Amino acid sequence: MKMSFSGKVKEELASQLSPARHCQIAEFAALFALCGKIRHRKNGSIYLEVHTENLTVARKSYILIKMAFQAETQIRIRNHSLQTRTPVYHLLVLAQDKAYEILKAIKLLSESEDRWGDLSTIPSRLVQNTCCKRAYLRGVFMAAGSITNPEKAYHLEIAVLSESFCLQLQQIVASFQIEAKIVDRKKYHVLYVKEGSMIVDTLNVMEAHQALMDFENVRILKEVRNSVNRQVNCETANIHKTVTAAARQIEDIQYIETAKGVRWLSDGLREIAELRLEYPDLPLAELGQKLSKPLGKSGVNHRLRKLSEIAERLRAEQEISLKPKEERS
Repeated sequence: MKMSFSGKVKEELASQLSPARHCQIAEFAALFALCGKIRHRKNGSIYLEVHTENLTVARKSYILIKMAFQAETQIRIRNHSLQTRTPVYHLLVLAQDKAYEILKAIKLLSESEDRWGDLSTIPSRLVQNTCCKRAYLRGVFMAAGSITNPEKAYHLEIAVLSESFCLQLQQIVASFQIEAKIVDRKKYHVLYVKEGSMIVDTLNVMEAHQALMDFENVRILKEVRNSVNRQVNCETANIHKTVTAAARQIEDIQYIETAKGVRWLSDGLREIAELRLEYPDLPLAELGQKLSKPLGKSGVNHRLRKLSEIAERLRAEQEISLKPKEERS
């Protein structure tokens, strides 16, 4: 099965490993906030669990636990349902001392172990450094984010259950001069970015550089294609306008020829009339160059407009002459 653009971004983010431990902790804190549980045994002890259907998230969580905390992790895989056979990955940190160490590091437990934090908010101490903000956003996106293939549309979003978490996330994104908006969708609070350049900035913040290049290549091609289409449409409209105007000019000249004959016209008008009949598709500027005394586009247009006025006057006179005498009076 072909991997989605969103899947490719997450694969790239999974391969990004911050060398600094505080950034590793920040990224794991984001993953745990959205995929983690503090489990209680009957004897009162605790252990930690990370559960996800995303193999990329499971793999990154395992690596971060190993790198940042040197903790032993058990992995269990279960099917979400017999119908879809979607695997769910369960990562367990069973040793209570390691569980406490991790909870203290991600600011869900005080050092004195007498105060517990809340998974529905982002501990400010975790994201004080710019590098940690990048790592936290990387973890959040891997756990709860998606990005539409830029070939189809520009849309990046992160859907979370907690409104306060979403608002804090918006502030972190804003610290990188990225304007993200929030919308409620059923039980979720969705932070989203729809501007192409802002999505590029977001990918850069999360350090998804290959995805950024792929996105930019598509965006540039789309902009070039749209520019060409606009130019073609404009030129097509101009051609249509020119052809329509030329057809109307020829019609007026032919009417003058039928009604009075072009020899009745002044030398300048007669010459342009004969040239227009001879070269029905020629642009005005080129038509003007074929005159015995060349004229620019505006001069040619002026003479053709005079011919149009003469034709309209002759039509009006003919219409009056065809009316019964009582109507004319």
